[in-house]
Amino acid sequence: MNSSPSSAAPDAPKRLVIASRESRLAMWQAEHVRDCLKKLYPQCDVQILGMTTRGDQILDKALSKVGGKGLFVKELEAALEDGRADLAVHSLKDVPMVMPEGFELACVMEREDARDAFVSNDYASLEDLPKGAIVGTSSLRRESVLRARFPHLEIQPLRGNLDTRMGKLDRGEYQAIILAAAGLKRLGLDGRIRAYLPYEPYTPAAGQGALGIETLIEHPHIKQWLAPLNDLPTLYAVSAERMVSRQLGGSCEVPLAAHATWNQEQMQIRSFVASTDGKAICLASGSGPVHSVAQAEELGLKVADDLLAQGAAELIPKIAK
Repeated sequence: MNSSPSSAAPDAPKRLVIASRESRLAMWQAEHVRDCLKKLYPQCDVQILGMTTRGDQILDKALSKVGGKGLFVKELEAALEDGRADLAVHSLKDVPMVMPEGFELACVMEREDARDAFVSNDYASLEDLPKGAIVGTSSLRRESVLRARFPHLEIQPLRGNLDTRMGKLDRGEYQAIILAAAGLKRLGLDGRIRAYLPYEPYTPAAGQGALGIETLIEHPHIKQWLAPLNDLPTLYAVSAERMVSRQLGGSCEVPLAAHATWNQEQMQIRSFVASTDGKAICLASGSGPVHSVAQAEELGLKVADDLLAQGAAELIPKIAK
């Protein structure tokens, strides 16, 4: 275990332990990080510590009603804190917008497809679903857009890991489900995707499709080792997105979307806050030159201020707990 910068050179880790949830997708992500680290540091012994989190255990209630995003990361953070692991790998959209004291988001890796995906065994698109068809989603953000655009459909909660959700669809409990495209692609299940939902109006969650690596602030040498895995376009984009979410108290209890792209020093970002019934929405976008995380966050802050000026704060307290 690498607990402090000793006489060993910062660029030569001997052993690293990755904390990960035990779902198939989470383990794929941890194995991906492991393989990247092994390429960087061939002599390093990289191990994975699989764990079950509270978010994985509580499947009979909506995530927004049992503690939100933090349920997927707390046990992993405990493993960092007590020295069982050196780093934790997360789907960035599951990482709370404010990191607990002593922890930091040390690395953001290249983003996979950030879009939402329509998955169904019988229908080619949302537009093809008949009145009363049951659509499953774990996200209040998705629910708000679906209720606004397709009031004739029945939107029901869908919990569990990706394989569990697909199983529920295949057993006929839902006529269609909406999932993040990234997870399906990473597990080689993109053949199950019937349609990719466009960024407008189906704007993704902040950080969707990106992998984040969390470490303890007191171990800066681990952050140094992870630095080559940082992807600048993704880092800038998610920094802006997470700032929007942070300013609006972003959690699973807020139907909030934020998606940014950064290309050739220019950033564009789109965000909305909605009521869960989809009847009220505040929408904002922004663009401008970005050359640092600070500038990305500044653009995100402007978009958040625009949303608040439109009355976004009035929507948030109305969300059922």
